Amino acid sequence: MNDFSTAQRSRVTMLDVAERAGVSKASVSRFIGDDRALLSDAIALRIERAIAELGYRPNQMARGLKRGRTRLIGMLVADIRNPYSIAVMHGVETACRAHGYSLVVCNTDRDDEQERQHLALLRSYNIEGLIVNTLGHHRDELHELRREMPLVLVDRKVDGLDSDMLGLNNSQAVEMALAHLEERGYRDLLLVTEPYDGTSSRIERVSSFQAQIAQRSTLTGAVLETGDDLNAQLQSFLNTPGDGPKALFCANGVAALAATHALRALGVRLFEDVGLIALDDLDWYPLVGSGITALAQPTQEIGARAFECLLKRLRGDDEMARVVDFAPALIERGSTRGIGGL
Repeated sequence: MNDFSTAQRSRVTMLDVAERAGVSKASVSRFIGDDRALLSDAIALRIERAIAELGYRPNQMARGLKRGRTRLIGMLVADIRNPYSIAVMHGVETACRAHGYSLVVCNTDRDDEQERQHLALLRSYNIEGLIVNTLGHHRDELHELRREMPLVLVDRKVDGLDSDMLGLNNSQAVEMALAHLEERGYRDLLLVTEPYDGTSSRIERVSSFQAQIAQRSTLTGAVLETGDDLNAQLQSFLNTPGDGPKALFCANGVAALAATHALRALGVRLFEDVGLIALDDLDWYPLVGSGITALAQPTQEIGARAFECLLKRLRGDDEMARVVDFAPALIERGSTRGIGGL
């Protein structure tokens, strides 16, 4: 029975195993590497027993560096608390594991200095590829990393970076939301978004909303950013006479949560006084009133496809950078039941 403590096991070296097995250090190296077939069955058995008795754990990072491969994939996310980031990250990690890779995640917390430090940290880990879902303010560092390894962007573009880009078809999502609200009888719309902060996906959704509102003669629309004055501005929107029934279009799950809190604080009869549709489909949406209508993103697939794109590049694919747009799925609930309960 192996009675070594955890601390003792962590100090066991390859040389210790070699001495216990009565073989050379090179033989142990072959056993734990890709050259085990070069050893006789008897020597391999002695090494295996020595490893079990000593509780030896090979340093996988050191082995990877020696062979020029770490099988580590880096992922940089802007806000790990965002449900979208968590869902995409799960898709990436699942795909990594299925192909024998491990994922190293760094959260910038929307802080430029944290982003800079994490980029340097990921490089020090000798990652083989990088998936980026962040503001991309450190473009020079990202361009430098792109010259060293494959890099895939998720949801957010970085100007001038020649890399595969995966995300939602934002124009299609906005069109689906407006068509649904219009069909349900709503006429006066408010897009609620997080502050732009240079985030390309937010800017695209706002621009598309404004352009499509201008093309629909039956609809009027305005844009509101979340922040300390959200309650007051929502109250103003609700109190101001409009062209017809009012509805909110929340540009992501974070905006939907902020808007729902604000409506409750204002004493609004949810989905009677105002309709609501939100991008993303989060677990709590069905629990609010009669449920929040959602445009669900295929987050698991986005994450998995991001890794697959990276894997192709690691295997030598040198085709032009791809843009992969995913379609949302409309999930109707009571928050857009419309005029007269339609």
